[in-house]
Amino acid sequence: MAETVSYTPEEVANLLRINKFTVYEMIKRGDLAGYHIGRKIRIDASDLEIYIKKSKDQSPAARPQLAKQAETSAPVQDGFIICGQDIILDTLARHLEKKLPAASVLRNYCGSSDALMALYRGTVNVATAHLWDSDTDSYNVQYVRHLLPGHRTLLINLAFRTEGFFVAKGNPLDIRDWPDLTKSGVRFVNREHGCGARVLLDEKLRVLDIDRKDIDGYDHEEMSHLAVASCVARGDADVGLGIEKVALQIKDIDFIPLQKERYDLVIHKGDADKPHFQVLLSILRSESFKSEVSGIGGYDLTYLGKIVNET
Repeated sequence: MAETVSYTPEEVANLLRINKFTVYEMIKRGDLAGYHIGRKIRIDASDLEIYIKKSKDQSPAARPQLAKQAETSAPVQDGFIICGQDIILDTLARHLEKKLPAASVLRNYCGSSDALMALYRGTVNVATAHLWDSDTDSYNVQYVRHLLPGHRTLLINLAFRTEGFFVAKGNPLDIRDWPDLTKSGVRFVNREHGCGARVLLDEKLRVLDIDRKDIDGYDHEEMSHLAVASCVARGDADVGLGIEKVALQIKDIDFIPLQKERYDLVIHKGDADKPHFQVLLSILRSESFKSEVSGIGGYDLTYLGKIVNET
């Protein structure tokens, strides 16, 4: 049997010079053929070549999905690249597009740590974060200071959200707190390295002196709150960590609240007076935006649009 050359999503992302999360989305949509080897995804070189050929054959207008991804090496001159995964950012992008019709509003669906690093490298305009620091029992400031050394930034609150466990309906395994993840027979589903949920988990395990090796499924990773909740709902895991808002969207799961978290936008302080960023701030502080996000449900918007920290 001839050897088949295959790639991981990360290798494909490097080859195409795009974000690895875009590769996962391409596979989900069926644009790029991928398959599972155990829990890992692989893409055959031949299927990648087919995708590239199809992309070359299409006109730019025929590629709307790729056009909306933030894959440039630097922020576009007349636009915004916003990092983050929450649905609030979809609403924000729509409002920005209405206020700035000549600008390109792009999204990069990555986790908090990657978002802050992208802001540090100057490849995005706006990052979002919900990173808990156990030493100070606070959110985001310590990470911003360490991941953007020497950079003056503003942290602008989007919302407070509740993090907790997704469990099967009725919580048959009686999972209530962090030590319950080590119970015999409990299968966990995790998030990827660097995202806010994964940082919260790892910090809690450190503080409580829980060995990650005692958690069945610690290395089973999914790329979003929704994917984690879906995994629990279909019985592929017994428990996962995510936000309450997503639990309201998925049937056959219950939500066990654990911690209230602060979800912030992070921008360079020097950008705050620029026209596009003034529009951004005006949207966040508008009653129309607050009303629309409030209608989604699952968020505490008490400090929406307020500068909560400077670094």
